[in-house]
Amino acid sequence: MAHQQHASCIEACDQCAAACNHCSTACLQEQDVKMMARCIALDMDCAAICQLASAAMARGSENAPAICTLCSDICEACAEECAKHQMDHCQACAEACRRCADECRRMAQASTSTTGQSGTDHSH
Repeated sequence: MAHQQHASCIEACDQCAAACNHCSTACLQEQDVKMMARCIALDMDCAAICQLASAAMARGSENAPAICTLCSDICEACAEECAKHQMDHCQACAEACRRCADECRRMAQASTSTTGQSGTDHSH
């Protein structure tokens, strides 16, 4: 079962989405919300791609490796932004994003190495 094969990555994605949703909501309560705008926007993007990646892995989608590659990139960007802010919610989010980025990168690399390249050739 695909969801068992990628259990640790699915869990990391779910935890990251929750951390990002919490962080964006907490950022909206900060005194200088404008200063937190990029953090909030990245939190929202990151939560959405993490939820998509989790679902794709759970259903064994052939697109899961590509989605996880994108997810790792967005998680890295979100972690970098959140790490700039000293609030506990931002630091916890940065940590969850780093873990998710690592898990997604590992999952995507393992999937592409077992299928040859990236599955089928979609070049035009």
